[in-house]
Amino acid sequence: MKSEFKKLGSLVARNIKLYFKDKMTFFMSMITPLILVVLFLAFLRGVYEDSLFSVLQTTELDGRIVNAFTGGWLFSSVLATSCITIAFCSGMVVTDKISKTNMDFTVAPVKKSTLQLSYVLANFFTTFIVCFVLFLISLIYLAIVGWYISFVQILLILANMVITILLGCLLANCIFRFISSQGALSAVCTLVSSMYGFICGAYMPLSQMGKGIVGFASFLPGTYSTVLFRQAYMDGVIAKLAPAFPPEQIMALREGFDSEFLFFGTRLSSLAMFLIIIISALVFLGLFILLANIKIKPRTKKEKTTKT
Repeated sequence: MKSEFKKLGSLVARNIKLYFKDKMTFFMSMITPLILVVLFLAFLRGVYEDSLFSVLQTTELDGRIVNAFTGGWLFSSVLATSCITIAFCSGMVVTDKISKTNMDFTVAPVKKSTLQLSYVLANFFTTFIVCFVLFLISLIYLAIVGWYISFVQILLILANMVITILLGCLLANCIFRFISSQGALSAVCTLVSSMYGFICGAYMPLSQMGKGIVGFASFLPGTYSTVLFRQAYMDGVIAKLAPAFPPEQIMALREGFDSEFLFFGTRLSSLAMFLIIIISALVFLGLFILLANIKIKPRTKKEKTTKT
C-alpha cells in the first residue's frame, strides 16, 4: 500500500511539473480568464456600471461600492470559467497518449488504477493552483477598490472552487478517454474555452439571455457554481446597498446579475445549489470509474487496412 501511494505521489508530481513546464499549454489554459479581463477593461466595466445605475435608478453611488460590485462580477466570472476551462486544458493524459508515454506505463510496475488516479489528481492540483492564484489576485484587487467580503464568504468561495474544479476534472478526464490526438485536444479546449463563458453567464447575465438558453443552462451544474461565486463576491456589496433602496430594486439587482437563480420559477437556496454540484461530481466520478474499467481494444494493422 505504501509503495502504491509513493508511486501515485511521484506520478502526480511528474504530471504537475510537465504542465507548468509546457508554456504553450499553460497559456492556452489561461485564454478564457485573459479574455474576460481584457473585455472587462475594454467595455464590460462600463456596461455593468450602467446596468447597476439603471436597476437602482440612480447615479449617486459611492465609488468603492461601484468598483467592488463590478470587481466582484469580474472575478466571479473568472473563477467560474477557470475552474472548468483550465481543467480541460491541463490534463496530461492526452499528452502521454500522443507521445506514447502511456505505453511505457503499461509495462511499468504501476497499477492501472494508480495511473488513472494520478492523472485526475494532477489535473485537480494544477487547476486549483492556478485558480487559487486568481482568487488571491481578486482579494488584493477588492481590498484596494472596495472590500465587502466576509470571512464566511471567502470560505464559501474556496469550497465552491474545490467542488467545481473536481467536477471539471472528472468531466474532462471522461472526455480525455476518447481523445488521442493533438488536433482533437486543441479542438475540445478551444470549444470549451469559447463556449463555456457564454453558457455559464460569464460574459453576460443569464437573465438577459433567451428562455431557451436559460432553460438549457438550468440543467448544467456549472450554472449553479457561477451563481454561488456571484453570491459570495457580490452579496456583501448588495447588502450595503439594501438599506438605501426598496426591496424590489434590490431583488431585481440580484436576479439581473445572477446572484439569484430561478429553476423554472423555483428559487433555489445556496445549499441546494451546492448539493447539485456535489451530486453532479459524484455522477461523473461513477462515469469515470466505469470508463476506466472498460478496455478499448486497439485496431490491428490488418483491421485498419481492411477498413480503408
